[in-house]
Amino acid sequence: MTPSPVFEHTDARLGAFTLRTLDPAADAGLLHGWVTHPKAAYWMMQGADEAEVAAEYRRIHEHAHHDAFIGLHEGRPAFLAERYDPSRVELEGLYPARSGDIGMHFLCAPTDTPVPGFTLAVITVVMEFCFADPHVRRVVVEPDVRNAAVHALNAAVGFETVERITKPEKDAYLSVCTRERFEAARTTLAARAVQGVTR
Repeated sequence: MTPSPVFEHTDARLGAFTLRTLDPAADAGLLHGWVTHPKAAYWMMQGADEAEVAAEYRRIHEHAHHDAFIGLHEGRPAFLAERYDPSRVELEGLYPARSGDIGMHFLCAPTDTPVPGFTLAVITVVMEFCFADPHVRRVVVEPDVRNAAVHALNAAVGFETVERITKPEKDAYLSVCTRERFEAARTTLAARAVQGVTR
């Protein structure tokens, strides 16, 4: 039985996106292909086998402050999203947490036929999902300092880099995006999309 969507969003150009809760057992094969792909190097699971991937996402599934979702585009699995409490997961003791903070990760599935603007649409959907909770005031992320592509995407949706931090597994740029900055960025992106269509 397919899990029910927990969030739905329609992109004006790319169509329907949905998020459903990840099933660690049923989704293990799909996830293994995604997280061990060379393009997912910053996910740091390159050498994992399917059982190890299933075990990691079972741990997340059972965690009180961390959860994971499969993202679908037009009904087909297309990305992975994670949501967590940064004061308890990933960034515990590494930054001054505030009430209303939430952390997120996302990973697009590898493809041989990339769609222009797809990754930007995915991060926008994940941000919409995070801010759909009225208690969330800021989204907090900690991407690897070497991941230039995700830094550009983060900036496009309103993130500001706060500082460089050292985590056990990587050096990262602690970055935050307030609800207001995301809303402003979303307006800018929508205007650019209209200009692109009308030119």
